Amino acid sequence: MTHEDRSDTSPDDSLSKLLDGLEHAATRDIVSVRDVLDEFGNRSILPFVLIASLLLVSPLSGIFGISSFIAMIVIVLTIQELIGRERLWLPAFLLNRRVKSSRLLTCVRWLRKPCAFFDRHTSARLTFLTKGPLRLFTLATCVIMPIGWPLLEFLPFASSFGGGTVALFAFGLFMRDGLYVLLGYISMLSVALVFYTVVF
Repeated sequence: MTHEDRSDTSPDDSLSKLLDGLEHAATRDIVSVRDVLDEFGNRSILPFVLIASLLLVSPLSGIFGISSFIAMIVIVLTIQELIGRERLWLPAFLLNRRVKSSRLLTCVRWLRKPCAFFDRHTSARLTFLTKGPLRLFTLATCVIMPIGWPLLEFLPFASSFGGGTVALFAFGLFMRDGLYVLLGYISMLSVALVFYTVVF
């Protein structure tokens, strides 16, 4: 069985269940990236790319430095998914990064309704977009996009658009729902068009 063909999803792999895991990890005043990984255990890499990009869509993205931090996590993890690594790895300085549990719980509450909506509206659609060369191309796109996020640190919440796009890509690949991958490309092109119009 190849890396891309293995069954990564189960009834417990919904967005809402991922948020449950984040909430459970935030049982102390301070929560680290290591705490979150320990909470989820030995899972595939894509859910963690999804979690990281979702956090960038939340109010947490307004904290200076978060965009750069999440960009590093998304890039490192997505490269590992791209090369077919089975178990994720993060350097110690990322694993030891901490945030107040109250802030994380605020983000979880903020994400509950939209994530529940996506959970209810997913199925095996346009699956050709989630396999083979197109899957690899999407993962490569998820590696390239975050490179520019640190440049958006001085524009509060600007990186949320990029985080939302990567979240659509990761969710679509994870759930084998190519419609979300397609929406990710539409989002990416729309943001690029708006940026081009404003700058030029």
